[in-house]
Amino acid sequence: MQLVWAQNVVEKTNKPVLILTPLAVAKQTVREADKFGLDCVQSRDGKAVSKVTVTNYQQLQKFNPADFAGCVCDESSILKNFDGAIRAQITDFMRKMPYRLLCTATAAPNDYIELGTSSEAIGDLGFMDMLNRFFKKAEATISRSDEYRSGVYRFRGHAKRDFWRWVCSWARAVRKPSDLGFSDEGYVLPQLITTEHVVSSRAKNPEYLFDMPAVGLAEQRSERKRTIRERCELAQSLIAPTGKPAVAWCHLDAEGDMLEDMIEGSVQVTGSDSDEFKEETFEAFALGQIRVLVSKPVIAGFGLNWHHCAHQTFFPSHSFEQWYQAVRRCWRFGQKNPVRIDVISSEGEAGVLKNLKRKADQSSEMFAHLVALMNEQLQIERRKIETLNVTIPSWLRK
Repeated sequence: MQLVWAQNVVEKTNKPVLILTPLAVAKQTVREADKFGLDCVQSRDGKAVSKVTVTNYQQLQKFNPADFAGCVCDESSILKNFDGAIRAQITDFMRKMPYRLLCTATAAPNDYIELGTSSEAIGDLGFMDMLNRFFKKAEATISRSDEYRSGVYRFRGHAKRDFWRWVCSWARAVRKPSDLGFSDEGYVLPQLITTEHVVSSRAKNPEYLFDMPAVGLAEQRSERKRTIRERCELAQSLIAPTGKPAVAWCHLDAEGDMLEDMIEGSVQVTGSDSDEFKEETFEAFALGQIRVLVSKPVIAGFGLNWHHCAHQTFFPSHSFEQWYQAVRRCWRFGQKNPVRIDVISSEGEAGVLKNLKRKADQSSEMFAHLVALMNEQLQIERRKIETLNVTIPSWLRK
């Protein structure tokens, strides 16, 4: 969608469009453009080398916004951090561009911070203007970071409906073609098979007679560290016998190192690796040159297409965005096979998995509500522009 949007801007303005992507997604975007016969080239030196130029966010400072008629932000949830340097850089880069597009699969309808920063980036209401118009503080804050965390603000008296109508004036939400009134043929995803595995630690918790669900983040972190070997051994036993491509997701460095050691033929990508190594490894995995990839969702969980892979192991965390994005690397349009997700947790991490399920249900409900509101607003807009048939008085016709 973003490639076709960019091509239309190029045809209208006769100027290039810049697409910004996460690391390693630029090459993938160029391959997708080839499928449609579009002129699209990756650039790392700040030059507009094609009608549609693709680069990653880390290279943005090399480009001149005056060279482009439009800009696309792929995985635009990068803008959610109000105080982030990248958010400020992107917003300033696009400030005078007539055409701007933000694309994200994890827009958070309950995260008003992200919606405000997105609105500001595309030239609608600024973040603070949005807060002043629709919200009031629900609780006191003591610092700037505390000021802009999710949940601090609540809607003013009767502003909720007006707020969503305002969002509908600059945003569109769609999960599948039928959300916009079209057929879903060709867009029905294969089955997603999620299996939960619970392991017991060989080393008992010295503070308890038997394992209890962890309470609080400190206990959950302790529980995760205490069961690293047991969880990694189970992940290895699930991946090794298949002989097929797989992704082993982790959250701790120790987990990644152990998975790489245990799973034959696996390659790990860590945060300390160079950008070049990350790109080369992700590309090799996408092309089938590496069978098993080990990494964290914060590193490899955004934007990449791994249609060839239909198996993942996942150690749960409280982040629904990481879970959603990690699963969608494989379970996405273009996948031909049922996708299997093995969720591996310990007996003490039962609260983490329960919280993740709650967030998933809440997100699905809110997104369905958002789609309904947007469709309602579209109907209102269509009725406004319908031609009215009226009878002209005879004296006026004369």
